[in-house]
Amino acid sequence: MEQLDPYGDGFPVVVISAPALSGAAGQAVRQAGGRVMRAIDWPAVAEEIGRQAGRPLLMIDTHGAEAMEVALARIDAVATALDLPVLVSLPTADIDLVAAMLLGPRVVMLCDASELELVAALAVAGATNGGASMLHGHVHEGESERLRQLNAEVARIAEVLARLSVQGEEEGRGGVGDRHQSFHAATARAQPGDAEIVRRMIRARRLRDGLFGAGLFEEPAWDMLLDLYAAHLEGHRVSVSSLCIAAAVAPTTALRWIGKMTEAGLFARQPDPADRRRAFMMLTDRALEGMRAYLAALRRLG
Repeated sequence: MEQLDPYGDGFPVVVISAPALSGAAGQAVRQAGGRVMRAIDWPAVAEEIGRQAGRPLLMIDTHGAEAMEVALARIDAVATALDLPVLVSLPTADIDLVAAMLLGPRVVMLCDASELELVAALAVAGATNGGASMLHGHVHEGESERLRQLNAEVARIAEVLARLSVQGEEEGRGGVGDRHQSFHAATARAQPGDAEIVRRMIRARRLRDGLFGAGLFEEPAWDMLLDLYAAHLEGHRVSVSSLCIAAAVAPTTALRWIGKMTEAGLFARQPDPADRRRAFMMLTDRALEGMRAYLAALRRLG
């Protein structure tokens, strides 16, 4: 462990990295307007993490690190207990391990980030009094409002579709009926063939990218909802890295949205009982109910 600048100007940062990378990490912190209170090597994390005063940002670089499981678990415990914001710079190969240990609302993960992206993320974290826990809302302005709407979006769309379809049926038979009751009756359980319908929807969404070019139709939240629901119907488990691929966006963007969907109560993390270095993502009961309602409404529309 190396003491660097505990009393200088700038927002406080504790750097955790391999010794060979601590200099570059410290430079990024200073370029972002911060100061490195401490630099901790991975073997010293269990003993040294949490000894500093205040509420610093934990900046973690997993590049070149080995045997991180215990250290990451310790970091998560301390960050949770002290409500410390966390920013992680990691390679794609570390996604499952880091997400298994650190995925949460106070954690921002930058995957294969450039030096400029890292400095920018640090600057945003330092510019907000809430630290990295606020970084989610500032990286992309307006996403917080979208998240508040997302909780009810799937069910709301299904409700609209169901009303339209029920209205058409009632007009055809001349009745009135209870549309709300009919809607809920149709969403009681998944139907045979739903998994194939969802997989076709996913393939159709990727077809758009092939015809019009990648990046024009990015909607990672919905892409991940579809993938997790199809996996649920098929009885498969989905790792964090696989879900990032399903999101069809850059890994950093996908990881940010996984965090947001977890905060929104739609995704849940399920540890792998056979391997603590990996976690699976699953839909919550609320999300499953919404997806069943959506598929039921689609069936009503033919």
